[in-house]
Amino acid sequence: MSEPDPTPGSTPPAAPKPVRKPRRDYTPQLRATLGFVFWAGLFAAAGYWAWHQPFMAKPRAIATLSAAPAPESLPMPVDGVRASRVADTYGAPRGRDRQHEGVDIFAPRGTPVRSTTDGLVVGVRESGLGGKQVWIMGPGRQRHYYAHLDDFADLLEVGDLVRPGDALGVVGDTGNARGTPPHLHYGVYASDGAFDPLPLLRAHGADNGDAAR
Repeated sequence: MSEPDPTPGSTPPAAPKPVRKPRRDYTPQLRATLGFVFWAGLFAAAGYWAWHQPFMAKPRAIATLSAAPAPESLPMPVDGVRASRVADTYGAPRGRDRQHEGVDIFAPRGTPVRSTTDGLVVGVRESGLGGKQVWIMGPGRQRHYYAHLDDFADLLEVGDLVRPGDALGVVGDTGNARGTPPHLHYGVYASDGAFDPLPLLRAHGADNGDAAR
């Protein structure tokens, strides 16, 4: 059945108007995002500024040393001694339950001992078998051990930054070397323990014609 015609002269009913959804206000979210970006940038700038200040020199050095590759050769740490004249005693028995974890570099008492690497001084002490000893953290976080010193370099202390050739002390016979010919016990320790440093000393000597310092 068809719908009845509208009454003559009457107005047909208006179609319903579509409901418009309210526009979402993104202003608070935008303000929050801009605020985060501003403060993040401010903190980043402050961190960058602080990282490059003198008081951050040691943390920067530690980061640089940690990221640097371990050296493939090392200069002789004792003045006037050629690497080719150093006996390879690494691993030799020492007492009943020890092995030699380094090399002995013999020289007259008082001969200067120098750092073989860039590094951070992490120990300056007199104790135990090594007597007067210096520990340096070098590239690749390897630790370099200088023992049996007769004395330390003037003003040397923990936290100092050193370069290759910087004075650490002088050859002696302190610790359990007392009474033996003066010498430097030099050892290098990686993350898995000690290893023989003599091949690295000889590699440097070969590269430089085995010239003593």
